[in-house]
Formats: sequence, C-alpha cells, structure tokens
Amino acid sequence: MTLQGKGYFIWRIPYCESGNVNAIASLAQQAAFTHVLVKVADGAYSYNIDPNGVDLVPPLVNALKARNIKVWGWHYLYGDYPTSEADKAIQRINQLKLDGYALDVEGEYKQAGKDAAARTFMNRLRNALPNLPIALCSYRFPSYHPQIPWKEFLEKCNLNMPQVYWEQSHNPAEQLARCVREFQAMAPYRPIVPVGSAYTRGGWAPTAAEIIQFLQTAQSLNLTAANFWEWGHTRKYLPDLWNFIRDYPWSSTPVTPDVTHRYIDALNSHDPSQVLALYAPNAVHVTSARTVQGAQGLRAWYQTLFTQTLPNATFTHTGHIGAGASRYLTWTATSSAGRVNDGRDTFGMLNGLIAYHFTTFTITR
Repeated sequence: MTLQGKGYFIWRIPYCESGNVNAIASLAQQAAFTHVLVKVADGAYSYNIDPNGVDLVPPLVNALKARNIKVWGWHYLYGDYPTSEADKAIQRINQLKLDGYALDVEGEYKQAGKDAAARTFMNRLRNALPNLPIALCSYRFPSYHPQIPWKEFLEKCNLNMPQVYWEQSHNPAEQLARCVREFQAMAPYRPIVPVGSAYTRGGWAPTAAEIIQFLQTAQSLNLTAANFWEWGHTRKYLPDLWNFIRDYPWSSTPVTPDVTHRYIDALNSHDPSQVLALYAPNAVHVTSARTVQGAQGLRAWYQTLFTQTLPNATFTHTGHIGAGASRYLTWTATSSAGRVNDGRDTFGMLNGLIAYHFTTFTITR
C-alpha cells in the first residue's frame, strides 16, 4: 500500500497547463512521476468544479491513468462536520476510482475537541473503504503541533505525508531528517512520503541544490517516495526547479546513506574499526585538546571515546548540511557517563572518505 518514486500535488486544475489534461498527463509522464495528487474535495464539498458546475477531475484522472500514473485525491478537512466530510470523501473516491486519498489536516484541527471529529471521520471512511490507501498530510514537526489528533488519524492511515516545507530556510536535509525522527518516536508510526517545497513566498524560493538535496535525503533515509507542492505554482514561477525535479533519477534501489548517517551508525557499533573505515589513510582529526593524523591516533581516540568518555553510548544524528567535499553534522548521545546535547562535527571529504575532521561536544552529568 505504499508509493514509489516522485509525485506532485495539483491544487487548481485550470492553473495547470491552462487546464489541458493531456498536457498535464504528458508532462507527468516525461517527468517519470509515478503518481499525482489532485484536490477533489474541500470540507463537505467537491473541489475543482468549474463555474458552470462541470467536474474537471474525471478527464484528468483518465488522462493520467492512461499513462499508468496513479491518481490520488486530496481533501482539505475542517472537522466541524466530520460525517459530511467523510461522506464527501467516500463519494469522490468511488466516483473517481482513485488509487489513494490524502487528508490535508492543518490549523482547524488544533481546536479543542477535534480528536472526536478525527475519530468520527476516520471510522466512517475506513468502514466504507477498508482497503483504500490513505495518507495523513499535515505538519512536518509534530512537536510543534501537539494539538493535532495525530494518533486518531494515523492509526487508520497507511502512510504519513508530512509537509516538509523549509520556507525561509535552506536546510531541507536537516528538516527532513528531523521530521522522520520525530514521527519515528511516535505511535503509531506510518511509512513517510514527504512533501517538499517547490514554491516561492515573500521573496524566498528553494534552490535547485536544495531540491536535489531533499530528494537525495529522502532516498538516503530509505523513504520510498516523495512529493512536491504545487504543480501550477512551480510551472508558473519556478520553471527551472520543475526541470530539476523532472530530471532527478529516482532510483528503485536504496541509496547509500550520507556519510554523516554512516558515521553515526559506526559510532553506535562501538567498534573503532567500523569508524576508521570511513576515513582516508592519512586523515586529520582535530579536537580542542589535540590534533592527530593517521589511523593509529584515530583508533586510540575512538577506543577511549567508547570505553571511557562515553561508555555504552547511544548516538543520534540530529541534522546535517553540505554535500560533495564538506559536511557539518550535529548529534546527541546518552551514555552511562552523561549526556551530550551539542555534538558538532565538520568533515572534509576526499574521494568519498573523511580526510579532515573537527569534533566538539560537552558532556552533562
């Protein structure tokens, strides 16, 4: 019931290729999109209905499916009339023969008592469509939005589609990694298919490098798919970014995790040899206390780290930025000797190995 590959959200069909459904489908095929998500309902009402009452969605569904592209509907929910919203969802899903359904849950569901509305909506939808793939599409950091009834939605969803919008920032990899960590710490956990930023607002816009970093990070985290918001906006205002998304070769095989993730995994092995395998033979390691070069000095430092400085530690990757020849990593650790909340490392890379490494952290007891 999962998704594979790249997908895109469509908000208003007339604003996408002037409403030409064959042009939309052709572009989706050229971009190797495996799925497209189309807004089909808003509250208790159908959406993408033109002023004359004509439903614009069926021709688009047919055009996309003719090219073997899955079509998901998406539905903005308010929670004031959950039974009516559920009935509308059921009607649109059956009418349009959708492959899946995404629930856009935002600020309205922060109001007191909306957990009951979420249960009502999900129970009614699931009773009618027990086998339909359903995704929750809400905020990227649940810790920022504890009022959302996460459990009530996720326990009856198959996927989680968090809106990982790094608006006004330029760190998609860090934000996506944090998003995944926060949801992994929640119950129930559902496989994540993130939604990235492909829009501009208030003078801010993502860069091409950030788009690629978002997609590469999704694959390095072994996420099976990723989406972007939003088709009409990207095509009109950010056509160059559309081309980068189109041309990104989503691989069906797992991508090798970034060196920062492999480094944390090696630390959690508590085996100096696994850590040293990430270094160039004459790598330099710098701390506030000393500088060493070569495997012997590195091995001695890690042996001390694992047995004396942070014995029995569990290390957690909290974010990284950079690509190519440089990385900046942040991490935390818990151990029998104390906790690290401010771990920071800078890597200089050469031929895929760490050639220069600066480390700093403090231990609180």
